[in-house]
Amino acid sequence: MTQISPESRAATLRRRNRRMAIGVGAFVCGMVGLAFASVPLYDMFCRATGYNGTVQVGGPAAPGAAAQQVTIRFNANTHPGLPWRFAPDQGPMRLHLGEEGMAFYKAANLAAEPVTGVATYNVTPEVVGKYFHKTACFCFNQQTLEPGQQVDMPITFWVDPKMAADPVTRDIRTITINYTFFRSLDDAERSGALASAAPHVGAAPRATP
Repeated sequence: MTQISPESRAATLRRRNRRMAIGVGAFVCGMVGLAFASVPLYDMFCRATGYNGTVQVGGPAAPGAAAQQVTIRFNANTHPGLPWRFAPDQGPMRLHLGEEGMAFYKAANLAAEPVTGVATYNVTPEVVGKYFHKTACFCFNQQTLEPGQQVDMPITFWVDPKMAADPVTRDIRTITINYTFFRSLDDAERSGALASAAPHVGAAPRATP
């Protein structure tokens, strides 16, 4: 029988421990990566399908406006923890399907100190989410307003003419754009707003004198 030296046994044990440590480390990294990826993957799913009223982000412009028109309404909400006044800067807008629209919201800081807010965004009825494309938007961008500062926040968007061919959406004539401003994404998550919102890097706000 071959005698295994203590040095060989120790080297074998070290190799086994090293392989085990690498395996455990890879498993832990994989689980952490999965945890961080779960929310972005859900957001990607929502943006691809329009699930839960999540709007499509960007995308090519429609090839041409259709004859059918739709009325776009603008809704604004402010979380109780955010000392801002936030409202749309115009009434309902009537557009042809495929026609690009532009609208503004106004936000003002009512506090005596700088305050940062972040907005979530979706549209209703939820079934039109996959046909509603925003090409510029302030949602999910942190906005810091100085005491008493007021800004104009622009959005641009279009509604895919394919909506008129879908039996589920072809009779819809009114779409409402919903914005809600929070102090932080944590507040938005606790309220459930993140489940129906799509992140988008859009146009910067324009300060109002």
